[in-house]
Amino acid sequence: MKRILSIASILVCLFLNVESVKAQPKPNLDKVVAVVGSNIILLSDLNQQYAIYLNQGNPADPKAKCYFLQQMLVQKLLKQQAEIDSIVVEEGQVDDELDKRMRYQTQRMGGQEKLEQFLQKSLLQYKDEMRPDVKEGLIAQKMQAKITENTTVTPLEVKKYFDTYPKDSLPDIGAEVEVGEIVLQPKLTKAEKQKYYDKLEAIRLRVKSGEDFGFLAKSYSEDPGSASEGGDYGFIDRQTMVKEFTAWAFKLKAGEMSPVFETEYGYHILQVLERRGEQSHVRHILVRPQNTPQSLERVKSKADSIYQDLLSKKLPFATAASLYSDNKETQYNGGMMLYADNQTARTTFMPVEKLDPSVFVVIDTMKVGEISKPTQFNDQQSGKSGYKIFFLKSKIAPHKASLEQDYPKFKEQAQREKESKVMSQWFEKRKETTYIRVDDEFETCDELKLWVKKDKDSK
Repeated sequence: MKRILSIASILVCLFLNVESVKAQPKPNLDKVVAVVGSNIILLSDLNQQYAIYLNQGNPADPKAKCYFLQQMLVQKLLKQQAEIDSIVVEEGQVDDELDKRMRYQTQRMGGQEKLEQFLQKSLLQYKDEMRPDVKEGLIAQKMQAKITENTTVTPLEVKKYFDTYPKDSLPDIGAEVEVGEIVLQPKLTKAEKQKYYDKLEAIRLRVKSGEDFGFLAKSYSEDPGSASEGGDYGFIDRQTMVKEFTAWAFKLKAGEMSPVFETEYGYHILQVLERRGEQSHVRHILVRPQNTPQSLERVKSKADSIYQDLLSKKLPFATAASLYSDNKETQYNGGMMLYADNQTARTTFMPVEKLDPSVFVVIDTMKVGEISKPTQFNDQQSGKSGYKIFFLKSKIAPHKASLEQDYPKFKEQAQREKESKVMSQWFEKRKETTYIRVDDEFETCDELKLWVKKDKDSK
């Protein structure tokens, strides 16, 4: 599909780039390369963006710094307006975004140990350093959303957008499917879970008798995100964790430890290290109960029963998903799997090549409207297993794009283009009333001519 490079998309690109690592310290002496109102941009920050660009395998190109500096100017201008409009983001949102980036970086580097070797610091230290940048990016995104919140496109505008494509340049659309799923995970009985409770209770008693909590967390905790840090989660707020975890995190005083308690992730013991207003510095040890042959047999029997009800039309698939599925993301969406790339909003239309291979194997031979027999799954990454039932709602063959068949795609692109124009108009107005200075070193950058012009005229 047509690619739109605009001020509106610049912020998104910058926010995604921040996911990369800051492995090198800033020099003691730094240079201010740009000023936007009361916000400054340092040469070290710009060089870091360029280092990220090179680290991603791109060829050396000093002109790339012009583009990165433009990105940073855009974000600073949005941040400044957000401060005026009192736009804030919850610390829980920052934590969620940081955790997502940590998982991505850990996977990309081949494990936490390799990532920490590259960073030359612990993940906990890295998260603390990244927090201000991530928070600023989220605030800028929220400001951009506010500016464009009332921007919508009509069917006529979508048609006009579609008509801008020369008929011989319409893109080819690959095969797509709409797939629903009901995910069923085993449930352990109290007796089956007891040994895991007892294991963690024994660890808790060892802490009470004087053994080091952090050492025991490194030795026994089954939380891959915190075990290597001695179970340390850093500071959390009341929105960060599941309710059972949060309840103990804010009930205990500094130095106190919880009894063994259960969440959807397993059994925990938690210790509060420090309280700071509405934040609590905690560490924990997690033990995950493992499925038994009996629990797997029970969930298989349940899956078979649901399958028979679906075949006999006793239950519509969407109703069965809402009643029985353990996938919270799709449970109340008719069980439909969702897809989104960096250019489009979430949709139920999934490109076939993006399907998980284990899903493709099942639905490949299905006809539209068919429901699969229960299929066992084992997710090595999450440690979860159970059974899935799939529903093939629709299947679209590869074709040349058309307005009738691909209206949602063109509507999304028309929407983005209109938002881009709104953002461009907003930036033009704000630049006229905001002090902006760009260092002479970058005055030849094509991307920065509009920004530099204001700087020169103000002298």
